[in-house]
Amino acid sequence: MPKPERQIRRFRRAFILLKTLVSFHPGLFAISMAGAAVFAVCTVASSWALRWVIDEVIVTRFATGVISVKRIAATFGLLVGLSLIRAVGVVIRRTWAGKAQWRTAESLTAQVVDTLVAQPVSWHRQQSTGDLITRAGVDCEASVAVLAPLPYASSVLLMMVVAATGLISTDIWLGIAASSVFPLLILLNVMYQRRVDRWFDLAQDELGSLSAAVHESFEGVTVVKAFGAELQETNRLATIASRVKVARIEAIKLRSLFEAGLDFVPNLTNICLVVGGSFRVRSGDLSVGELASCIYMFTLLVFPLRLIGYAFSEMPRSQSGFARLRSLLDQEILADPRRKINQSAGGLTLTDVSVGHTLDKDVLTGMSASFKIGSITAIVGYTGSGKTTLLHAMAGLIEISSGVISGAPDGTALVFQEPFVVGSSVLDNITMGHEYRDEDVTRAIEIAEAQFLFDLPRGLQTIVGERGVGLSGGQRQRLALARAVITSPRVLLLDDTTSALDPLTESKVMGNLRKELGETTVVAVSSRPSIIALSDEVIFVADGGIVDQRPHQELLLCSAPYRQLMQAYEQDREES
Repeated sequence: MPKPERQIRRFRRAFILLKTLVSFHPGLFAISMAGAAVFAVCTVASSWALRWVIDEVIVTRFATGVISVKRIAATFGLLVGLSLIRAVGVVIRRTWAGKAQWRTAESLTAQVVDTLVAQPVSWHRQQSTGDLITRAGVDCEASVAVLAPLPYASSVLLMMVVAATGLISTDIWLGIAASSVFPLLILLNVMYQRRVDRWFDLAQDELGSLSAAVHESFEGVTVVKAFGAELQETNRLATIASRVKVARIEAIKLRSLFEAGLDFVPNLTNICLVVGGSFRVRSGDLSVGELASCIYMFTLLVFPLRLIGYAFSEMPRSQSGFARLRSLLDQEILADPRRKINQSAGGLTLTDVSVGHTLDKDVLTGMSASFKIGSITAIVGYTGSGKTTLLHAMAGLIEISSGVISGAPDGTALVFQEPFVVGSSVLDNITMGHEYRDEDVTRAIEIAEAQFLFDLPRGLQTIVGERGVGLSGGQRQRLALARAVITSPRVLLLDDTTSALDPLTESKVMGNLRKELGETTVVAVSSRPSIIALSDEVIFVADGGIVDQRPHQELLLCSAPYRQLMQAYEQDREES
């Protein structure tokens, strides 16, 4: 891409970023800009006041030996008044700039979170959780980093214009010399932007990769430790972290050179102004007050000019963070598969349904089945036959590619084989933030045969730890089941939910479901003969579809593959 075109693209990116950020809270930003403008005007006015004080008060006092009290009072009032107004401008600028920055960060984060919530489960399965967390946190913070110094930077631009006009009108040669520095500083900024952009982009991307890798490592810490892979995992994270480090160091090197230039150029100019101005005073072309005013005005601009540089130096980081956010926010919100399930008052029905986890291949095709209200149906099949896929399709977690599902997705509860437990209290895990009566909670616990929860150190207020590390596998399964049944679902889907329970507890749980949830349609994926035998009907899944649906005993008589699978289950159970 040619350099002019790259430069235009860079300016366009900066303009879009600033326009978007300001649009969130324009009122707050406008107030901070007004405060910055007051500060700029008072800063330039203070240099003019200094010239008046030197020429009209100090020089006059030395020349005549007399100075009136009225003039002294006017001088004091002028300087103090300008200082107070300037201080008010600073307070307004900083306060409202901070409010604008962090409220914009809040709004931007909320927009990202809303987008993440709106996307269905099928979309989230294709994403890295750590990277999504980075976008909602680090990238949002990076995006708004340029916003706080922006009002000050704009006030400095105003000061530069007014100061340049004042300097040239005071003395054309000193004015030209001082004003020539401004384009040079802008050139430094442009050169810095051109070189540092790619390093900030790379650092932000690698930071997202690092966050994703760390999150994955924490999630799989038990696997890492079980296989003694701590060193390999450490080296993997260290490699990614080193890439972040290299990109950040290169960006900091360029920023250090840039800030050194911001220091050197104005200071050198100040020295030249003092030397050149002294000759102009000696020749009578300039008064002492005018020279002092010029030097003071330029000195006042030195620090603000550094802040413009700071704003420019934050721009690449903000652009990188914002680009990552836009790549997320601009993605199309996929249709929620639950919306494609026809709501009905009857039981759950599948009509010629095809579904799969991949875009180019269906795991199950042409499935038709019905589930009566209040019935318990077991889904049985070989490993990898698509049982869990079928359950997720009925729950509306993955989209069917064809056919029709009629049921009650809004009244559906799904319990996974590996239930997720929040690192909070037992009660929080059961209610999930909803309000339930104490008797409802107790009933749900009793249905799930989870009375052990009352015997924990703090009862239902016991903190179970992250992912429920304080509970056994069977205890987590029963806790998750209590969480599902407290909603009194119309359809209850169980994905091998009782796999960690002993046969007696398992039998009690199934009996409780039948007795207490008489109007609930229960569909259970299971490899346990005890569950299968307790079911009203069995759906046998094999060869990419539903082979048959009928009671367990009938399937044993009419289906040899099903009979062989049951014999394998029994043999495995006896060996266990």
